[in-house]
Amino acid sequence: MLIAAILPLGLFLFPLWKITLEAPQYPTPLGMYIHINDFSDANPHDIKNINLMNHYVGMQYIPDAIPEFKIFPAGILITTLIGLIIAFKGNYKWFLAWFILMLVLSAAGMYDFYLWEHDYGHNLDPKAIMKFTNPDGTQMGFQPPLFGSKDILNFRAHSYPQLGALFLGLGIATGFIAYIVGKKNNRKLKIM
Repeated sequence: MLIAAILPLGLFLFPLWKITLEAPQYPTPLGMYIHINDFSDANPHDIKNINLMNHYVGMQYIPDAIPEFKIFPAGILITTLIGLIIAFKGNYKWFLAWFILMLVLSAAGMYDFYLWEHDYGHNLDPKAIMKFTNPDGTQMGFQPPLFGSKDILNFRAHSYPQLGALFLGLGIATGFIAYIVGKKNNRKLKIM
């Protein structure tokens, strides 16, 4: 459980997610990393170039900061502290509670990410220089995929977890393993 509580701290060292845009006019794909507390370029000036390109279709600029960049780090620190307290207390039933808490918070984070992407790709400026419509005449959205790859006009957008997400996932999984091991050990003690 101690390892489970510490692993999510990897989010402070490594990116959580990466979105990449490939297109014929960009020999080197544009990309950005999403960290627990900021965005960063995959290559120099990528976010600036994405913002310039998005301006033409009326998409919002990728901001320097979003409110989640204050909430997520605090959430990870608090859940790590809770996990450490539970690890030292040693009651396996609390390991399961921590595992469920981490699953719920991770699902809420993914949902928030989806909502951010949806707003970013659909809340377009009506005064945009270029307007694109779907075959049914509705305004085309430019939302990147939550997970996976998707064609958006002449771009191929990719959205995948990175090393920080792996640390988080391993921490959550290790918490569940700690629960199973603790439960088995408790049964053995009762039998003896």
